[in-house]
Amino acid sequence: MRVTPGSLRRNVVVWLRQGISPRRLALTLALGFAIGCIPVVGVPTLTCAALALLLRLNLPAIQAANYVMTPLQLLLIVPFARLGEWLFDRGHEHSLAAADLLRLAPLALASRCAGLALHALLAWLVVAGPAVLIMTVAFTLVLRRIPALATAKAAD
Repeated sequence: MRVTPGSLRRNVVVWLRQGISPRRLALTLALGFAIGCIPVVGVPTLTCAALALLLRLNLPAIQAANYVMTPLQLLLIVPFARLGEWLFDRGHEHSLAAADLLRLAPLALASRCAGLALHALLAWLVVAGPAVLIMTVAFTLVLRRIPALATAKAAD
């Protein structure tokens, strides 16, 4: 069986549509991209799967968007942790400096890391809501211009 660029493009469009409108596909992609940036490794995949099943979104599309964001997720862990420190005004008390973290006892280190992860997660929540709204609107405008997707007649 030979795959041509035209047939591959058609298959991707069919795979993406799977009975949903451009607006729901845009929401699916926006959620996948935003959730893919959760600053806790391993959480995005389960979260995307649960949301897709709960909201009846396109599971392959949300997971693809999630996996595309993995490199960015790793790059954003420290900025989200710093933003969380700033939002909660923790100052130098909970520093991210490696030298400070290495001097801690194992239990204190685990506690500090859990606190940093919580701050990073809360900072992500502050950023993710507006990001999903903006991406949903932008993706909807783009997806409605794709003829194969514009004809989707799914109920929203």
